[in-house]
Amino acid sequence: MNALDRALHGLRTFDEAGRRENALRDFDPRALVLCVLGFAAVVVSYDAQSLAALMPLAVFPLVLGRLSGVSAGFLLARVGAALPFAALVGAANLWLDTRTVLYLGSYAVTGGMVSFASILLRFALTTWAALALAAGLGMDRVCAGLSGLYAPRAFVVQLGLLYRFAFVLAEEGARMSRARQLRSFGGRGLGLGVYAALLGQLLLRSLGRARRVHQAMLCRGFTGQVPLPERARWRLRDTVLVAGVCAGLVLARTYDLSLLVGRLALGGFR
Repeated sequence: MNALDRALHGLRTFDEAGRRENALRDFDPRALVLCVLGFAAVVVSYDAQSLAALMPLAVFPLVLGRLSGVSAGFLLARVGAALPFAALVGAANLWLDTRTVLYLGSYAVTGGMVSFASILLRFALTTWAALALAAGLGMDRVCAGLSGLYAPRAFVVQLGLLYRFAFVLAEEGARMSRARQLRSFGGRGLGLGVYAALLGQLLLRSLGRARRVHQAMLCRGFTGQVPLPERARWRLRDTVLVAGVCAGLVLARTYDLSLLVGRLALGGFR
C-alpha cells in the first residue's frame, strides 16, 4: 500500500467514523460548532511567546475526541500529517527573532524558536479540535451546524463539496501511483521529472472528473444548495454545554493554569 492508498484509507476511515453513533450526536451541531469556534478564538488570542499556557487547552480536543469515539492516536496522526504546512508558515521566525530568551543547560533558546513552537502547538490544538468534531458528527452535520449559525451559504456548500472531492482526488492519485509502480523497473520512472508529469496529469484528470460530477449534479436538479440533515432542536443540554465550555475557556484565558498546577505540584512536594 503506497502513501496515497494509505491516505485514501484514512479518509474512508474518517468518513465512516462520522456515521457511527456516539455521545456528540446527542447535542445540537450548532452548539458543538460554537464551542469549537470559541476554542479556536481563544487559542489564537495568545501572544507569540505563549507555550506552557497553551498546554491545559489540550483537554478540550482530548475530551471532544473521546466523546466522538475516535482514538486520539488516529486524530493526532492526521494532525501530524498537516503540521508541515504550519511549519512552513512559522519557519521564518527562526531567523527573524534571534534574541536569547532562556537557556536549557548550555543551549540558548531564541525567541524565534519559542514562537515557532507556539505556532505549531496552536495549529495542532485547533486542527485536533476540528477533526474531532468532524469525526464525531460527520461533515454533513458540521455543515448543517454552520448553516444553522447563518454562515454564508457559498462557504457551507464549498466546504461540503471540497470534502467530497478529496475522495475523488485521492482515488485518482492512488490509481496513477499504482500505474507508475507497475510500469517502473530497475528504478526507472521514479525521477522528479516523472512526478512533475504525473502532477500535471492528476490536475487535468481531476478537473475532468469534477466537470463530469458537476454535470451529473445539474442533471439531478442541483441549484447551488446541497441537501443537509434536518436541523436539530436546541435543548437545555446544549445551553449547558456552551456555557460550560465558555466558562472553562474564559478561566483558561484569564489565569495561567499551567503555572497554577506547577505551584500546587511543587507545594505538595515540600
